[in-house]
Amino acid sequence: MMKLRVACQIDYECPENVPLILMLRPQSGAAQQVLTEDFSFSPNTIFSEYQDIYGNLCQRLLSPIGSFSVQSSAIVETSDVIDVNFAAEALPIEQLPDNTLIYLLPSRYCESDRFLYMADEISQNFQTGYERVNAICQWVRSNVIYEYGYSSSSSSACDINLSRIGVCRDFSHLCIALCRAINIPARMVVGYLYGLKPMDLHAWFEVYLENQWFTFDATQAQFKGNRVVLAYGRDASDVAFATQFGNIFLNNMQVSVESA
Repeated sequence: MMKLRVACQIDYECPENVPLILMLRPQSGAAQQVLTEDFSFSPNTIFSEYQDIYGNLCQRLLSPIGSFSVQSSAIVETSDVIDVNFAAEALPIEQLPDNTLIYLLPSRYCESDRFLYMADEISQNFQTGYERVNAICQWVRSNVIYEYGYSSSSSSACDINLSRIGVCRDFSHLCIALCRAINIPARMVVGYLYGLKPMDLHAWFEVYLENQWFTFDATQAQFKGNRVVLAYGRDASDVAFATQFGNIFLNNMQVSVESA
């Protein structure tokens, strides 16, 4: 286990009062334990919290007019490793828990119904569910170039499959679409990753095999732990760290992950 000090500061300029939904507070879970936490606004702003349908902790507020900052920090005990089990099998659909079924369906950025042939071609020589997902992950890592500036917030798995250039969000979308195409539930995860370069909020994905969720990350050459989860969802539309409903400008964003 390793204690991580994670932090994120976002600076906005708001010409008007704008409704915002944030997802910046980590929760304790199977692979992480939140030990201390601080969450604040400058200037001080009233906010409320709720859990969305995926269990994510969301902060809801009306931004003040003018310069406005959000500060979120926590010390979180995280696992040094992720579970790896190449023998793990995919469950028949009729045996899947009800709450995993939504992660079999096509979504806004993961058009899995358009990837059946490709997913089968990539994974057909592998036996277990875990092996097939790992083959997909390795294929994406080998065939998509990691580079900023070529994809956008509207880029989908189909777009990335055509361009073969993207960032962590895009790698995850393509992997998720391919996994769902072969009937393996897959969901997107966003949060912090220790040692990520350049440092930023990160996206990866999980698949459901043999009654548990397994972590995969096509941007990393090795199976890496020390992750702090902020949110889960079908794709990027469900896990945005900030959703705005009006005219607001992002001036700066700083993310840090350090050993505590």
